[in-house]
Amino acid sequence: MTDYRSCSLWLDGVPGELVPRPSLPGAIDVDVAVVGAGYTGLWTAYYLKKADPTLRVCVLEREIAGFGGSGRNGGWCHTTFPGSRERAAKTHGREAVVAQQRALFDTVYEIERVVADEQIDARFHLDGQLDLANNPVQLLRLAQELEYQRSWGFGEDDYVMLGAAETRERLKVAGCLGAVLCKHGAAVDPARLARGLADVVEELGVPIYERTPVTALAPHAAETPFGTVKAEVVVRATEAFTPELPGYERHIVPLYSLMIATEPLSEETWERLGWRKHEVFGDMRHLIFYACHTEDGRIAIGGRGAPYHYDSKLDEGYSANAAVHEHLRRLIHTLFPQIGDFRVTHRWGGAIGVPRDWYGSVGLDRSTGIAWAGGYVGDGVSTTNLAGRTLRDLITGAQSELTALPWVGHKSPLWEPEPLRWIGINLALQMMASADKSEETKGRPTRRADLIKKLIGA
Repeated sequence: MTDYRSCSLWLDGVPGELVPRPSLPGAIDVDVAVVGAGYTGLWTAYYLKKADPTLRVCVLEREIAGFGGSGRNGGWCHTTFPGSRERAAKTHGREAVVAQQRALFDTVYEIERVVADEQIDARFHLDGQLDLANNPVQLLRLAQELEYQRSWGFGEDDYVMLGAAETRERLKVAGCLGAVLCKHGAAVDPARLARGLADVVEELGVPIYERTPVTALAPHAAETPFGTVKAEVVVRATEAFTPELPGYERHIVPLYSLMIATEPLSEETWERLGWRKHEVFGDMRHLIFYACHTEDGRIAIGGRGAPYHYDSKLDEGYSANAAVHEHLRRLIHTLFPQIGDFRVTHRWGGAIGVPRDWYGSVGLDRSTGIAWAGGYVGDGVSTTNLAGRTLRDLITGAQSELTALPWVGHKSPLWEPEPLRWIGINLALQMMASADKSEETKGRPTRRADLIKKLIGA
């Protein structure tokens, strides 16, 4: 049996035993079958049962609830728009784009509400998100980012520029020249959120059949080794695992993002770091990193850099990339040279789901009964909640502000066949890393990152 605790710091810290729930007992008929017990699937089941307790809903999961990205991510609950605002505005208008961004802001507070109401011990801290500028080029890009947000009508209640001194009052990152604070950002223990939400969903009367892989989707049906689940609606909530479904091989590319966590640090160390609250932070580099201050006093930090694997292959072994994990350890010392010695206790990783146009979507095809949500590109902790509420309205037929948002019904183009996507994606990753190095050494912006982003559709 899989050692689920070894999959992340977060899963290692979940109370109780991580024993799989019973598998599907045989063929069944339900109103809604949800494929995947990550955030998307669990939020969808939660809101459906809250809206209509008589609905027969079940969740099918290949491993255990929270096994994928929902139990491995960076612990950020934030509000990145799931695609290009400009592209969405061309088809839906600026007001609709602003409405979706506002809905994402509201989603953070909706998650905070549910966590409190359902008494989920998710260690939720609404202390904001900081995007730092750690060199002059990043400071220029930071100012441009703030100007961009202002051009869409988002003001001081949403994004605030902090000078170097103001930033140091929140955390003492070496050489930091300033930051933008997004007030709608929170830190969360992702596995505790996923596992707690699964328990709540079960208490609402939704069976979660674990160790039950779905081998194929068909109109109004999900095939499993234990029998067919027939349903009026089948929700595909499989994110990075989507390419393993027949017929969906080129819908999503799984890209690995890796993390490490330090041992719990002393109070004296946290005082030296100046990181007294639980703001999540990264900076304006192209090949991103993301860091958080955990409830038990660790730094958990992750980033990109792991290669894309040919033919969208997924494997637990890909989560153990020594070079990336070592880069993250050195990055902690670079950001916080005053930290002193520390021990890394956890190294892990997981795959994020990337559509060809980097544009997340949610929808329902009434003719086949197949609904979907995903393509979050690593920004799914909050976006999944918005997806779950939107799927609730689409499935129950409710006309709402959510069903009119730009991402509803969006269809991303397919990724190129192999070997083109293997070559293109890995070249893009290398070029983004080289762009960061060039800016650090030359002290001026490079266009190669922008060219690569256009190439891959980001």
